[in-house]
Amino acid sequence: MDYHTLLVHAGWDRDPVTGASSIPVYHASTFDQDDPDQPGEYDYSRSGNPTRAALEKALAELEGGAAAFAFASGMAAVSAALMLFQPGDHLIVGLDVYGGTFRALTRVFRRWGLTASFVDTGDPANIRAALTPATRGIWIETPSNPLLRITDLAAVAELAREHGLLAIADGTFATPFLQRPLDFGFDLVVHSATKFLNGHSDVLAGIAAARTEELGRRVKFVQNALGAVLGVQDCWLLLRGLKTLGVRLAREQATAGWLAERLEELPEVTRVYYPLLAGHPGREIHLRQAAGGGAVLSFELAGGEAARAFLKRLRLPLLAVSLGGVESIMTYPVTMSHASMPREERERRGISDRLVRLSVGLEAGEDLLADIKRALRPEGR
Repeated sequence: MDYHTLLVHAGWDRDPVTGASSIPVYHASTFDQDDPDQPGEYDYSRSGNPTRAALEKALAELEGGAAAFAFASGMAAVSAALMLFQPGDHLIVGLDVYGGTFRALTRVFRRWGLTASFVDTGDPANIRAALTPATRGIWIETPSNPLLRITDLAAVAELAREHGLLAIADGTFATPFLQRPLDFGFDLVVHSATKFLNGHSDVLAGIAAARTEELGRRVKFVQNALGAVLGVQDCWLLLRGLKTLGVRLAREQATAGWLAERLEELPEVTRVYYPLLAGHPGREIHLRQAAGGGAVLSFELAGGEAARAFLKRLRLPLLAVSLGGVESIMTYPVTMSHASMPREERERRGISDRLVRLSVGLEAGEDLLADIKRALRPEGR
């Protein structure tokens, strides 16, 4: 069926017990059992809850996977995915990943014995060159955060199969509405569902979706063992947000594409990063594997002071951490999304103090552009 239809009807589109149009919120920590020797489907909410099960079933269908799991945050989902590996294993990771992922790998899991090499995965040759006998997985973002770098999903999945590696994609920017890595042969896709999947800046959530039942069982074991599950009220809010993902993102990305072209025309803007712009590295690959450019773009100004002054003068977008809300959100990566990445590492990746990132919301593009121009030209030039 059309994906807009699937978004509305994925999983349980009505309560299977009463027929209610909204899945009930089961505020229960434990469940009465008929037989002490044969526990039922639900026994304790960390292990399973009907509201969370409805969300996870919907997400598995939306991703085209065998199973999906809801976590208390995007980083909880990321950490659960990393727990699939063993001390001594090695990962190949995309160069400009989210700062929280970088921090988890370099400051938490490295102490645990998991090592990572950060390479530009836009060229599969870089991945091959980074392979070691200990390599067990490849972790990519496409488009990446915050420079919108593009990785060829099919090529990476083929390379992973060739070497018996686990292929994991962070799909936060594109969402399954625009791109489904599991369809290209990836094993696992993770999301900060805080962002576009929920879409209203009022939920903290993470998702991991597995392509096979076997991998799903492994993820479920980690989810239950660690206990970082999504609360039922947030599960309900996320279920509600999913139903409008298609209409929200369609409008947001239409505005983002138009705005990216307008920003290129401004003399104060020295560079714009957006997957559908002519000349964007990997544009043709992105067009083959995604249904649109998404609603996130980044751009550079003349320098760090110019960027900071610009951000202080904006009125419409929030100046905030996060993205994917119905309101536009402007982020300063060096002090926000990538603050946990050391300066030398940011600069090696091209994440400078000149760079700002914009998640385009549902406002009119003309109003956003007028606000940006006003913030760039305080004297009315």
